Amino acid sequence: MISRYFEFARHGTNYRTELLAGLTTFLTMAYIIVVQPGVLTGRFLGVDDTGMDFGAVMTATCLSAALASALMGLYARLPVAQAPGMGQNAFFVLSCLPAAAAVAQARGGGIEAWQVGLGVVFYSGILFLVISMLGIRRMLLEAVSPSLRAGITIGIGLFIAFIGLQNARLVIASQGTMVTMNPQVASPDLVVFLVGLLATAGMMAARVRGSILWGIVAATATAVLLRYVIVPVLPAWISGAEPIARSELMASFHLAKGIVAAPPSIMPTLWKMDLVGALAWPMIPFILIFLFMVLFDTLGTLLGVCERAGLMVGNELPRARQALVSDAVGAVAGAAMGTSTVTSYVESAAGVEEGGRTGLTAVTVAGLFLLALFFSPLVEMIGSYRAITAPALVVVGSMMMHSVTRIEWNNYAEVMPAFLVMIGIPMTFSIGDGLALGFISYPIVKLIAGQGRSVKWLMYIMAVVLVLYFAAVRARIGG
Repeated sequence: MISRYFEFARHGTNYRTELLAGLTTFLTMAYIIVVQPGVLTGRFLGVDDTGMDFGAVMTATCLSAALASALMGLYARLPVAQAPGMGQNAFFVLSCLPAAAAVAQARGGGIEAWQVGLGVVFYSGILFLVISMLGIRRMLLEAVSPSLRAGITIGIGLFIAFIGLQNARLVIASQGTMVTMNPQVASPDLVVFLVGLLATAGMMAARVRGSILWGIVAATATAVLLRYVIVPVLPAWISGAEPIARSELMASFHLAKGIVAAPPSIMPTLWKMDLVGALAWPMIPFILIFLFMVLFDTLGTLLGVCERAGLMVGNELPRARQALVSDAVGAVAGAAMGTSTVTSYVESAAGVEEGGRTGLTAVTVAGLFLLALFFSPLVEMIGSYRAITAPALVVVGSMMMHSVTRIEWNNYAEVMPAFLVMIGIPMTFSIGDGLALGFISYPIVKLIAGQGRSVKWLMYIMAVVLVLYFAAVRARIGG
């Protein structure tokens, strides 16, 4: 019954492949279990304590990710996992909460800024759900040309790879050139990353099943070996050298203190959103911004991941409405539980590369997020040290470059907008902003080229709306 429901035969998959794909996706996105509460409490951003409870946010993150991923798997039957999104969480703390603080102070009665902020996220999710139910987002998906869709896939691939290189600290910030290669080539972080990368790439070339997962295992073993066997026996002048002493391995990586732990209580954040304060006039622009962020991040992720999985039928995404509703429900539920916007994850591409083609992959991720509540020490050990999962992101990014062959290279009116999406996603560090560059330029270039009739009317409307959004809303808020 399960194999028939998920159509294993049609997709050429089986239980083992789907479960392995789900495990791979989960491991590449498990960092959010640790990072999300760190961001929402302000710890990871270097700002004052927001007042949110770390443990409650961690539990809310796991529960909302499990609910949203299960919906995506069972209702939409797509191999796309969901969890609170990076980018939205930082915007929540750095931009939304300062504005919400004034509203909370005016409201009185012990209302805190984060409660108003959660109300903002809740309303953006409701609007998102309405748009999804009306089928507007499905029309958006169908309005995107094959070249633009390929550009989205490539842009996400470059974005994923760039994140991986940053997580491994192979690429670091530079004042002069924005980014540069890490000159500390002897850093153990790079050793862990390179072992995982070369092991994964070699096994993929040899067509070893589960190569991405085995690469994560190899990187984890290398981290343990370096941290607890090799570095302790090195002479002090070597182990105390800057590349080793200041590495993330020495600062962040620790063996799990146990295997099983009781989940933290969710009660400090559950249903604590302030729905009245969130409707104050200063907060309306933030509702719109969160709506736009999740709208285009999800649009890009669904197109990119499903294109790579070969699930697109012509120019349509099967069960698009179900996928969009699943995403919207996740966003609403996440706010109610006590976390920022839940959205589809680009890391789902890792599971797709392992052969995941059905909703069972997403359901597996959902189950693992629930298990993570009880096995948080092990998840934290892997998820808190980014060099372990960085190779998986780089390998997945490289695999997504294949879509470059699907761009209509003999038509520059298709090439330029697709290129802006490709380069815009990683360079703006935002899937939504990269898509906006392509969506705005596409109808304009087509009109100038005399190909305006081939553009669907919805693309013209979206171009105008996006221009107004960036000029009238986004510019005033500050990004």
